[in-house]
Amino acid sequence: MTTQRMSNADAAWLHMDRPTNLMVVNALMWFDEPLDVDRAREVVRERLVDRFPRFRQRIVEPRLGIGVPSWQDDPGFDLDLHVHRLALPAPGDRPALQALVEDLMVVPLDRSKPLWHMYVIEGYGAGTAVLSRMHHCIADGIALTRVLLSLTDERSDAGLAPTEELRAGGRADALLAPVRAGTHVAEAALHEGFELAAHPRSELPGLLGRLAADGQALAKLLLTAPDAQTVFTGELGVPRRVSWTDRIELEVVQAIGHATGTTVNDVLLAAVSGALHRYMVAHGDEADEIRAMVPFNLRPLDQPLPRDLGNRFGLVYLTLPVGSATPAERLADVHERMDGIKHSPEGVLSYAILGVIGATPVPVEQRLIDVFTPKTTAVMTNVPGPRQPIYFAGSKVGGILGWVPASGGIGMGVSIFSYDGGVTIGLQVDPRLVPDPETIIAAIGEELAALKPKRPRRRTPAQRSASTSSRSRTRTAPRTRARPSPG
Repeated sequence: MTTQRMSNADAAWLHMDRPTNLMVVNALMWFDEPLDVDRAREVVRERLVDRFPRFRQRIVEPRLGIGVPSWQDDPGFDLDLHVHRLALPAPGDRPALQALVEDLMVVPLDRSKPLWHMYVIEGYGAGTAVLSRMHHCIADGIALTRVLLSLTDERSDAGLAPTEELRAGGRADALLAPVRAGTHVAEAALHEGFELAAHPRSELPGLLGRLAADGQALAKLLLTAPDAQTVFTGELGVPRRVSWTDRIELEVVQAIGHATGTTVNDVLLAAVSGALHRYMVAHGDEADEIRAMVPFNLRPLDQPLPRDLGNRFGLVYLTLPVGSATPAERLADVHERMDGIKHSPEGVLSYAILGVIGATPVPVEQRLIDVFTPKTTAVMTNVPGPRQPIYFAGSKVGGILGWVPASGGIGMGVSIFSYDGGVTIGLQVDPRLVPDPETIIAAIGEELAALKPKRPRRRTPAQRSASTSSRSRTRTAPRTRARPSPG
């Protein structure tokens, strides 16, 4: 039986679990047609369970609770205990799907078994949805996105590799899926302006060595004051609410970026900031800024994922200018602040700190986490997906969205995912604090509309004719001098 010690960073994410904030990455795919469930199950077996050992391993805690947990093969592993088939309650629309996702995402994972589940949800309109739930200790959000993309193909008729070919290490198309997944994400990050996802430019060990002495960045991570108390902060409960936007055309966002000298990332974060601003104003909240925690990728995206996966990312603080006077000013402020953190050492230092935290006893670890989480109001992720359509078990993926967990007492998660020329923005909140997240989602569209470049109005033929006549009268009318008035 294989047993492997868990890394300190992965152990930290394992022990962050709380009833009010489970450390589970929830990813949703939806399709416009029914999914072949048997074929999907075989894809999952071959490309997930057989390829990445973590999906057939369970957690073993050290005796007396001293030390770091280990990964151990589950002798009773059964795929049917992890891939489930559900029927979406009537009327099978988006609110029904949101309600089901909300119910499932607060269920703790059984630690006596591998820490993941996949739900095939039938009856979503004329099609299907698939919700995947994977514990953060298995890997970070970008890595798990690549894992999910490795289940997909670029063609609907792509087949599985024969078992003999897999065992022989043949170069079947299915074996290249993890490489393609990395290429998809790397290309999208490069072309669509998802800067934090595209890092690093050099190796992590070297970065750690060079940046360990950066006292200023370390002081910022440790000594930053708690974030402002707003309508988005308070005591958390167990329930969650989720909502997401309709598809946003990526070319619309890119046009705004080109017109303003900003990036896709900047524009989307500015729109989210503006939507949060509108919600705060509507609830009598006048805070000028709130702080978000943004994951900072530390793994090269153009290389295959390691079989043992793991967490390779840091965290940086991004202050959102929710109090800026206009959408244009918010965009300019976001652009300036994003430029300030792109090459910041905070991401690498926070990864090192997380490793130290993960090596401490669980009670100490939880107290240390409570030092960091009050400094932010939300977790915000921005993940680039494939730039072209993809297929899972022969069915075309209509859309993808994922929510990373918010640790400690953070009650809001914002997720941005691009796919096939479109962008979807999702929101996860505590209903005690934000009972109506759909109002924030609606405001995102209004903010993007306010940022669109203004085009000159096209005049009607009658208006053009009137304008021409006016200019003609002006040219032919005799010029007269104004005479001074008497007196």
